[in-house]
Amino acid sequence: MRPRGPACAAAGLLLAVALSCTGGAGDAAPVASPPPAGAAREGPRTGPSPTPADPVSLQALMRREHTGSGLRLGAVLDRTSAYTRYAVTYEANALTISGIMNIPEGEGPFPALVLAHGYIDPDAYVSGQGMPREQDRLARGGYAVLHTDYRNHADSDKDPGNDVNLRLGYTEDVIGAALALRDSGRREIDGDRIGLFGRSMGGGVVYNTLVVAPGLFDAAVAYAPVSARPEENIDHFQRPDGDPLVAEIEEKHGTPEENPGFWRGVSALTHADRVTEPLLIQHGTADGTCPLVWSREAAAAFRKAGKDVELRTVPGEGHTFGPKWAASMDVTEAFFARHLR
Repeated sequence: MRPRGPACAAAGLLLAVALSCTGGAGDAAPVASPPPAGAAREGPRTGPSPTPADPVSLQALMRREHTGSGLRLGAVLDRTSAYTRYAVTYEANALTISGIMNIPEGEGPFPALVLAHGYIDPDAYVSGQGMPREQDRLARGGYAVLHTDYRNHADSDKDPGNDVNLRLGYTEDVIGAALALRDSGRREIDGDRIGLFGRSMGGGVVYNTLVVAPGLFDAAVAYAPVSARPEENIDHFQRPDGDPLVAEIEEKHGTPEENPGFWRGVSALTHADRVTEPLLIQHGTADGTCPLVWSREAAAAFRKAGKDVELRTVPGEGHTFGPKWAASMDVTEAFFARHLR
């Protein structure tokens, strides 16, 4: 386990701009980015740059000092023999973010996991939605599970510019969740042992968190993740449906042809060399939503950068995992046990 430091971690960008994802990705090599000045628990400490970063970029998020605090347990939503489920809020970069938390019964402190859910229309979303099976199983396995709702969801604060800025704020919310866990002072939570688990769009949050805040988490898992290249997600998810947000995004940031530097700057693969945590990617071979080639490309980029990444393909499984979900979770729990126990 890496040494821990007390400071705030830098935060991340993401974006999966859609409910479903299909489309391909090439085998482009990652572009080198400045190596992190430190891979300690507090995250990167990057030095000054001769040129300012685009404010909507991973580099800008790397340089920002992020905050997360004020974890508050609210109403009890459920009690089982294994854990108690709470409504929670916490502060992330001056926004209040809602979510749910499952705290195991018994003696703590328990290692903690932050869960990053996939895309659900914020207007239809209810708190804690998206990963109920994982919340239950991991709490029964002895983890304190914090599922973030993200900004603009449920009872979280609003961020009107989040969508046109590629929903970067979702990753800030995840980083804030980890910092709030570390800062909570609650005896049930071991703030020195924290993992990250995201699926679909949340898998993209995982990638961006790892490159923006190396050292914040101890290990990370991505299930059926979206492309690490936001323009591919836009092309597959939004453009075919005529989503008017695409025009707003391209008016502000340019198309990949008009402004290739911007689009490189919002891809986690550009900064693959910054990752310090072990990463497990699980992806079904029959995923009709997010194509397996996206995970193959991401794994290849991280490996090329010398990172500890495992891609596990699950024969016959679709995007949400069905018959082999339990077996895939066996693998996930074993992975977290190796790095958090």
